[in-house]
Amino acid sequence: MSRPHALLTRAPHQARPPLSVMGELSFAQMRVHELCGRARRTLAAWVAGAVQAAAPGPVIWVAPAWEKDALFAPGLAGLCASERFVFVHPTRPEDVLWTLEEVLRSGAAPLVVGDLPGLPGLTQVRRLHLAAETGAAASGGRPLGLLLTPGQTGGAPGVESRWRLDPAHRPEAAGWRLTRLRARTAPVRDWQVRQGAAGPELAGATG
Repeated sequence: MSRPHALLTRAPHQARPPLSVMGELSFAQMRVHELCGRARRTLAAWVAGAVQAAAPGPVIWVAPAWEKDALFAPGLAGLCASERFVFVHPTRPEDVLWTLEEVLRSGAAPLVVGDLPGLPGLTQVRRLHLAAETGAAASGGRPLGLLLTPGQTGGAPGVESRWRLDPAHRPEAAGWRLTRLRARTAPVRDWQVRQGAAGPELAGATG
């Protein structure tokens, strides 16, 4: 019996190798991931540092022009190469996700960060995934998308993974609590993160 024509003409599956940031903190490339928690921008800066060490090109950071809780760019020093950042501030709500999609589709940047005021819809997230895959095919790179969402639990539908970072500093040392809230192939888990001599490092799982 002959095999259905549709099975013979499907495009081959595109591998999504992970970007390792530290230990089990890793991100499938050519996909979109969600970061939440009070230190979500710090987590995004750590990811940016890992991306910059692995690939050339700018980091595009998209945030609404009306957002008062904006990123303090000088604070990136020591976390990543801030001179490789390009900040985009759309003035219309509909242009925030549109900008993310267009940059991912172009493949011009290895990392695109969307600092969002709310949660995107499932259709919007799916469009971002497809745009990242299109950008990879067009550029030969592996563009990665991060969605920074307010609140402690996130909730953007359809993301590849969801992570939360919160400060847990002590008088003698800086520290954070990292939680993997969602991943397609890994369980929910917590870690302590400490500031080491060479940068942040996972100090151990807490659960």
